[in-house]
Amino acid sequence: MGIRVGLNHKTVYNYDRLVTLSPQIVRLRPAPHSRTPVTSYSLLIEPKDHFINWQQDPFGNFLARLVFPKQTRRFSLEVSLTAEMTVINPFDFFLERYAEKYPLRYEALEKRDLKPFLGTAASGPLFEKFLASIDRRETRIIDFLVQLNQRLQREIQYLIRLEPASRLPKKRWRSQAARAAIRHGFSCSFCGGWGWLRVSYPAISFN
Repeated sequence: MGIRVGLNHKTVYNYDRLVTLSPQIVRLRPAPHSRTPVTSYSLLIEPKDHFINWQQDPFGNFLARLVFPKQTRRFSLEVSLTAEMTVINPFDFFLERYAEKYPLRYEALEKRDLKPFLGTAASGPLFEKFLASIDRRETRIIDFLVQLNQRLQREIQYLIRLEPASRLPKKRWRSQAARAAIRHGFSCSFCGGWGWLRVSYPAISFN
């Protein structure tokens, strides 16, 4: 039996006057295809006078669409869940022969299906420098991904900020890079920065 953990997340908005809330889309529910078993989940919403409809996006993620018929001075979301931290073998998957080594080329049908994920946005100089430093010589794809993840684990630091509000990932990265004491400048002030770096992986194109 794995270890069970309980997670709780609460976001509260207080307004100095009555406001009309527009329809809200909330993405705070584990994906159904998650490999970590979620044994319980709850979403508490204020004001209680609201309508909720659960939907799924094209990728199978749950979306809660909220509509509020009355004005309010407070809007809050509280998520609680229990997850089973079972041991999962991250290498329990099958590779096609053409995908055993990096760099690789997707087959035509797969590349067509993956087209929405292969587009890249403009990158700043820091991220371009990081991409240019990646070793692109031929190697086993598993070794390539393991080494890349190990490098990110070494070079990214999680910093707790006491000031409120969030900053754009690039600004967080740039501000931390200015600190000479921080190795290579790859620091993120909260978890969103980690997510930004990880979803930027398509920039490391497999062609």
